[in-house]
Amino acid sequence: MLDSVDLSDLREALRAEAAERMAQDSAHDLAHLDRVWTTAQALSEAEGGADLRVLLGASYLHDLVNLPKDSPHRARASTMAASAAAPILRSHGFSNHEVAAAQHAIATHSFSAGLKPKSLEARILRDADRLDALGAIGIARTFAVGGALGRALYDENDPFAEHRALDDSAWALDHWPVKLFRLPEDLQTVAGKLTAEERVAEMRAFAQVLASELGRTLPESWA
Repeated sequence: MLDSVDLSDLREALRAEAAERMAQDSAHDLAHLDRVWTTAQALSEAEGGADLRVLLGASYLHDLVNLPKDSPHRARASTMAASAAAPILRSHGFSNHEVAAAQHAIATHSFSAGLKPKSLEARILRDADRLDALGAIGIARTFAVGGALGRALYDENDPFAEHRALDDSAWALDHWPVKLFRLPEDLQTVAGKLTAEERVAEMRAFAQVLASELGRTLPESWA
């Protein structure tokens, strides 16, 4: 989906702000922000009634503070990002109401924060961000994050955890059943939930191929 003509200049300005301030990694970079904005627009069109200026601001500034997944302060990252976003939004002409709305969306988008989104824009941003953890991009991001944290791709003795407890702090692949396969049930929009279910199906299909390459049979719980 192409950006709204009215928002194209603002998008470029906010994208530049994010590029200057973000501590980027391969899973949380400008491409991630672009994907979240594209998905957010699609969800907004499906749901109807979202404020696209607020959604744009939140999409491009939601990862201003991005702490590693193993950081003890991880749960505070989204509220820290919301605080950091406020002066940037004001400098680009956002009203106090728009700033507050964007901050709420940013603060509540994070899985780790455990905060409830109360606005349509917040629900859409949260869904758009979580959808980027699923499907083909989600597969790539899982292993990118796992590699950055020094985690093995999978347990070579029991890759699909048939005879052990799941542990995504040790094996990247375990993150799928621990968290990602369960994301569709937690999405806030109808369109987001449907897309999430499709993307999880793609990941399960990948797991089937992986099992075949490893000479194993994929357990029913993964299929």
